[in-house]
Amino acid sequence: MRKFLIIAILLIVATAGYVVWSVEKPAGLVVQGEVEATRVDLAAQVTARVVATPVNFGERVEKNQLLVQLASPQLTAGLAKAEAALAVARANKDLVFSTRPETIAARKAQLDKAKSDVILARKTHERVLKLRDSAVTSVQSLDRSSNALDAALKAQEAAEAQLELARNGSSKEQKAVAVAQVQQAEAAVARIETDLKELDVSAPFAGQITARMAEIGKLFPAGSPLVSLVDIDNAWFTFNVREDLLSGLEVGETLKVRVPALENRLVDATVTAINAEGTYANWRATKATGDFDLRTFEVRAEPIDQTKGLRPGMSALIDLGAR
Repeated sequence: MRKFLIIAILLIVATAGYVVWSVEKPAGLVVQGEVEATRVDLAAQVTARVVATPVNFGERVEKNQLLVQLASPQLTAGLAKAEAALAVARANKDLVFSTRPETIAARKAQLDKAKSDVILARKTHERVLKLRDSAVTSVQSLDRSSNALDAALKAQEAAEAQLELARNGSSKEQKAVAVAQVQQAEAAVARIETDLKELDVSAPFAGQITARMAEIGKLFPAGSPLVSLVDIDNAWFTFNVREDLLSGLEVGETLKVRVPALENRLVDATVTAINAEGTYANWRATKATGDFDLRTFEVRAEPIDQTKGLRPGMSALIDLGAR
């Protein structure tokens, strides 16, 4: 009988101790967050019509895989026009930088004739000078021969300049304009070619199609989203934590994150960032006096190992009191 009494007393004491421990035990501080991942809305930089959609909603795609194909007859016609303008600019440049062989030959012949005229004028002038010494000719004849020689020399200089001009082609200013026109035409062609490349919308990374707005035959203006792509293989956790609960939480710390959607699996994650949210996310004081507003911080944690089945939008829980 005494033995049972002792056991009963021990049970009562143990029960009382458990009750006291439960009351005084600090409650676990569970914070709910969310799984997030990189998401991009892909669009074209030009207005075009959808002609093919090789992928469907929910499909996994690889990097650089074609997602949407567009068509724009206006761009195609514009490229043909720009290429024609480039051909004209290049032809004009060739014309400015070159001279026809026939023109050079004609200028050379004129120079040869001018040189012959100089030789003849010089000989005539020399004969007149000799006759003047013997008083056989007049001063007027000497003047005429001298003027004829000067005119022949000037004509030779002009013929030499004409030949040099024919060989060199146009002036420096004309050549500079021709070069600039070619560069301008090349830039126009390059711009349209760049726009044409935008007609094939490809995946910038491997992921999953979470939305597809593009439908065959639909016309989309520049910048309108065509498909949404999510990098589901590189998800992370985001938690919004009040500043008074951040004590001891540091970048680099490892957290145990519980994911209810994965049968409460615990995922080890490393804290990679702790950033203050905007003032709109503050926790406002509820008392008139003796209280103050608290900032909200975004805590980002990335799984240490890739977790199969982890998807954006899933809930995530951490127990800050158990750290």
